[in-house]
Amino acid sequence: MDRDGHVLLIGVDRPAKRNAWDLDVIRGVGAAYDRLAEDDDVRVGVVYGHGDHFSAGLDLAEVLPAVQANGPGVLAGASTHDPFGLWAAPVPKPVVMAVQGIAFTLSIELALASDIVVAADDVRFRQLEVGRGILPFGGATIRAPRQLGWGNAMRFLLTGEEFGAAEALRIGLVQEVVPAGQQLERAVALAHLVAAQAPLGVAGTLANARVAARADAEAAEHLRGLLPTLLASADAAEGVTSFVERREARFTGH
Repeated sequence: MDRDGHVLLIGVDRPAKRNAWDLDVIRGVGAAYDRLAEDDDVRVGVVYGHGDHFSAGLDLAEVLPAVQANGPGVLAGASTHDPFGLWAAPVPKPVVMAVQGIAFTLSIELALASDIVVAADDVRFRQLEVGRGILPFGGATIRAPRQLGWGNAMRFLLTGEEFGAAEALRIGLVQEVVPAGQQLERAVALAHLVAAQAPLGVAGTLANARVAARADAEAAEHLRGLLPTLLASADAAEGVTSFVERREARFTGH
């Protein structure tokens, strides 16, 4: 976490693991979102990943058992403000996100929960959960159909196919594409532009725009009830095993 004027820089620094989110990362990002919400001198957050990749997704071997034991709210950590805006209060200030390289699973869900997304032209998006015997539980099933259009969302949610910057821009997942290496600089510049506006006007605009998303709470509760059945399935166990063993999963529908 670093301050740049009225902008809070929130960087995930696990490049050796392609910035996969373990429980420590979840706690750290949650704490940063709390600071963004509560520090009056901070007006905008910028989320990014150190190194060549934004994130390969969750560190499933560590995080999935915690989700099985405690539910999807694990993604919010112990923070008051959930970066995914589902399992605790959403942060009341704007978030700009910079993505590059591998940006799988939770990366897409964090982008959907952010307000402006800048992508490097080398970005590789993929929502892999259906290939691991589970479903997304950071908001992709809830937000993507509404924000990106039903067919656009179902295409990547149901196939697990990889897609790049041009497709992400076409469907509206990202708002700008820049040459690789320039994504963070551009995201910070946009954050400073937002931070230069009237804080009450920005907060009011964001709050009013979110009124249209209040159905998220009902969908989140449905997801909370649905997830345990999938997590307890043989296919979910096979999905995690195949992930750890780095092989194709063999699903049976049980």
